Amino acid sequence: MLRKNNPEEGSQYHTVSAFSHGLLRIMESVRAAADTPEAGNREFFRLYWEFASHFHHDGQYEFDPIAVLTTLGIDTAHGEAANDPAWDDEVATRMNAGLELVGNDVGTPIIAVDRSDGQQVGYFGPVITKIPTGDKATDLWDALMTMMEADGFFELKKTRQDMPDPGERPSPITAD
Repeated sequence: MLRKNNPEEGSQYHTVSAFSHGLLRIMESVRAAADTPEAGNREFFRLYWEFASHFHHDGQYEFDPIAVLTTLGIDTAHGEAANDPAWDDEVATRMNAGLELVGNDVGTPIIAVDRSDGQQVGYFGPVITKIPTGDKATDLWDALMTMMEADGFFELKKTRQDMPDPGERPSPITAD
C-alpha cells in the first residue's frame, strides 16, 4: 500500500506501509527463487500467512523478517530483498494486476478467481470481524463464489459493529 496510497513520510501509516512493502519484496524474492511458479506461489503464501499472523494475531507491526524466514526454513538471504528496490517493479506489477480486476478505490484483501465462464474476476474483501470455521467458512466462500458469477456485482457493505477478532494464531504452514 506504500506505492498506492503514498502516505505522508513520518506518519505511523507510512512506517507500517514501508515495513510491509519490504515484506512484499522478500516474498517476491522467495517466489522468484522457486523451481516452478506453483512452488513459488506456495512459498509466497507461507510467508504471507506468517507475516499476516504477526500483524493480525500478535499485533506486531514491525518484527524481524529473518526470524520468520528461519522459522519457515527459507533461506535467510531473501531478507536482503526488504531494502532492495529492484523488487519494486514486480511488486507493482502484481498489485496492478489485482487492481485491474477491482479498481483503484479499494484496499486489501483482493481475491481473484476464475468464473465458470473462464473470465478472471476479483473483489475487495471479504472484510469480516470473526473468522468462521468449518461449514460456516465453506458456506461463506461458496456464497462469495456465487456472487462472483453475477455480471456487475461489486459491493455488499454494512457498518462495522465489532472490532476484528482474528481468532487463535494459526500455526506456520510447513513446506511440502
